Amino acid sequence: MSVNKLALIRYKTIDECLKNRFRKWTLEDIIERVAQMLYEYEGITSGVSKRTIQADIQLMRSDKLGYNAPIVVTDRKFYSYSDQAYSITKVPINANDVEKMKEIVDVLKQFNGFNYFDEMSDMIARLENNLYKSENPRKNYIQFENNRQLRGLEYINPLYQAILNQVPLMIEYKSFKALKSQHNIYYPYLLKEYRNRWFLIARSKTGTTLLTLALDRIMALHELAKEPFLEYTGVDFDRYFDDLLGVTKSERDRAQKVVLKVNKFNAPYVLTKPLHHSQQLLSEDGEGVVIRIDVVLNFELEREILGFGECMKVLSPRLLASRIKKRLVQSAEQYEEVEKL
Repeated sequence: MSVNKLALIRYKTIDECLKNRFRKWTLEDIIERVAQMLYEYEGITSGVSKRTIQADIQLMRSDKLGYNAPIVVTDRKFYSYSDQAYSITKVPINANDVEKMKEIVDVLKQFNGFNYFDEMSDMIARLENNLYKSENPRKNYIQFENNRQLRGLEYINPLYQAILNQVPLMIEYKSFKALKSQHNIYYPYLLKEYRNRWFLIARSKTGTTLLTLALDRIMALHELAKEPFLEYTGVDFDRYFDDLLGVTKSERDRAQKVVLKVNKFNAPYVLTKPLHHSQQLLSEDGEGVVIRIDVVLNFELEREILGFGECMKVLSPRLLASRIKKRLVQSAEQYEEVEKL
């Protein structure tokens, strides 16, 4: 059974409503929300009928689309999922949809190689490989970096839409240091990927500075359509991360000249895969190379340098060299304790 575009928008909107743990949804609430999304995505002003949404819910409950959604009604008026972990987005796609996606991939492949599509090459390969695996689960001819335990990827599209449409969010977030999660209103500005992890750059309604929220620490989120959105001025987000490795940065941080010495065995690796786009080769001899990068001093930079171990030395600035030396000494002391035992 094929699903048209408008029906898919309705199903996904209903799904988002029923997943939302921050409020209770009556049928009228769902109808209003679906009508709002149909207007935002397709410009449809006629809304949607009660009969259509009731039919959608019944279809989602059935196995006709393979959803078998556990939709329940409590107190005779509130709709929700009996299984809080359920979402139609986690249901495998059917054979007809696979064929349609193959056609789309074939079209995208025709444009692969054009300058505008340069950054889409790996995405097209991912799509084609995943479609192939859906029909041939035992075969895999290309492997991408993937962390199967990584959480939060389901929030990428809702967050992107919130940024695009400038919609504030109520986010339940639990940092690594916190004992329990907290609820706050955030204004989302940018999604950033770093080493297969995703982050949201946002500002809290009660704060004045930019915050970096890891998507895998988000417990839940909800759009606040009636809450006014506050833009963040004075920052060019297209260039905000140009002067650093990773995502850890404040508006006050500025790039510093970092000079590193790399031994001859690791020099080819650093020269062929620069640590940062600002990297410059300062000198080269039989012992190795000396390079310069202009970046903010942060945790990710230290972790990158420490990853090279004895093969890399910080020549400047002295503050960074001192921090790296201290961490290496602390690391070595752990092994000294083991030898004493």
